[in-house]
Amino acid sequence: MTLIPSTEFDDLSLVRQGKVRDIFDTKDSLLMVTTDRLSAFDVVLPDTIPDKGKVLNQISVFWFNLVEDIVKNHIITTNVDEYPEEFKRYKKALDKRSMLVKRAQPLEVECIVRGYISGSGWSSYQKEGHVCGIPLPKGLKESDKLATPLFTPSSKAEIGDHDINISFEETINILGQDKAEKLRDLSLAIYNKGAKLALERGIIIADTKFEFGMLDNEIILIDEIMTPDSSRFWPLDDYEPGRGQKSFDKQGIRDWLTASGWDKKHPGPKLPSELIEATANTYKEIFTQLTGEHV
Repeated sequence: MTLIPSTEFDDLSLVRQGKVRDIFDTKDSLLMVTTDRLSAFDVVLPDTIPDKGKVLNQISVFWFNLVEDIVKNHIITTNVDEYPEEFKRYKKALDKRSMLVKRAQPLEVECIVRGYISGSGWSSYQKEGHVCGIPLPKGLKESDKLATPLFTPSSKAEIGDHDINISFEETINILGQDKAEKLRDLSLAIYNKGAKLALERGIIIADTKFEFGMLDNEIILIDEIMTPDSSRFWPLDDYEPGRGQKSFDKQGIRDWLTASGWDKKHPGPKLPSELIEATANTYKEIFTQLTGEHV
């Protein structure tokens, strides 16, 4: 077991520190390192989850490979021995939790796909009868499977800020008609393929988010894909519409934080040790159930 709350490569060029990922400049490419940091409600929490970064990185690699027939992605290699020379001395820290990636220009929206009605989508439906401006039939129950998955993009937020749901028309205003439609179609195709495989392996992917970038005038998939951090995972054998579902991701931490009365502002509260351990085990269970491998 390793615990990496942040990278400490003082001789290397850190260009960006996200909520979970540290990104380094390698001149020709970027090195993306997935730490064990944990974010919830767009706030990085003070605690870390052991081996979480390894799980997230390897799940993303699994999905990137699976959907490569739909869209190209940013991965060059995940083999540390093939990284630029200056990174090889950190092989132990980088192994299984990093990827060397192409330099793409990120597009300015996050692409959310909802296959089931839950979370903020359920709240919106109860109040207004729609999700992100998309009208839905009356009589839906919490956690119901939607007749067709919904594409509900959001604006990207800086660390500490909250993403804002936007309409498809606003997405067109930001990106232009062609890119907006391409992102919608790619997001739905990726979700449908991933959700189908996950369902066959006993996991419901209720919703998820993707990020895309431009490289050589082509849209490619970047960042992470269908991980427990970017998705809502439910165990199929416990699924029952009409209620909230048993969590198979970090929802347990979200629930604990909500119940704690935290105001969802930085800094977050310390988590109980048993909750940290349970969450670490959940991440590993998802990885094994999806891939048949162990962390």
